[in-house]
Amino acid sequence: MARLPPLPPETTPELKPHFDFFLGTLGFTPNSVLTMQRKPKLAQALAVMNAAVMDPEGEVDLGFRRLIGHVVSKVAGCLYCQAHTVLGAKNFGVSEAKLADVWRYADSPHYSEAERLAMDFALAAASQPNAVTDEQFAELRQHWSDGAIVEILGVVAMFAFLNRWNDTMATPLEAVPEAVATQALGAQGWQPGKHAG
Repeated sequence: MARLPPLPPETTPELKPHFDFFLGTLGFTPNSVLTMQRKPKLAQALAVMNAAVMDPEGEVDLGFRRLIGHVVSKVAGCLYCQAHTVLGAKNFGVSEAKLADVWRYADSPHYSEAERLAMDFALAAASQPNAVTDEQFAELRQHWSDGAIVEILGVVAMFAFLNRWNDTMATPLEAVPEAVATQALGAQGWQPGKHAG
């Protein structure tokens, strides 16, 4: 059960342009943002950061950026963000096979060496304490440009905030991401947990 219930989008009309960003990427305004609108500047800042981190003109594939967010959310244990990132990855063209293998990316034929290195980096960066080594960073730079590494770490950092927010608030999961995550990951044990609507 949500610790603070989401508010209707019309509660804060000045946030509509920011809510519209999420309509374009997810098809709905997430309950996390609807809860956050109690402090409009915070909701606005998140929307601006999300738009920058998920900039379509970036170097890293948009679907893959969502998969990076997924493994970061897996480390944090945030089931809400795990569902949202699977939905986002699917919406940006990631195949069903690649989605189903996201927890097994290290030995999956659906992931390239460069993608595996990026996922390993994301997991290390999301760990507490941070587990990124100089050697790992040097290996990452052999496959990804400096700009791409900044994009990847931007995803890690944004989801560190979102994971804490949604797990603490027990944000209720919307029907669409729950259905997509159940289909893609249910056989591997994913469930909505405390985020069940």
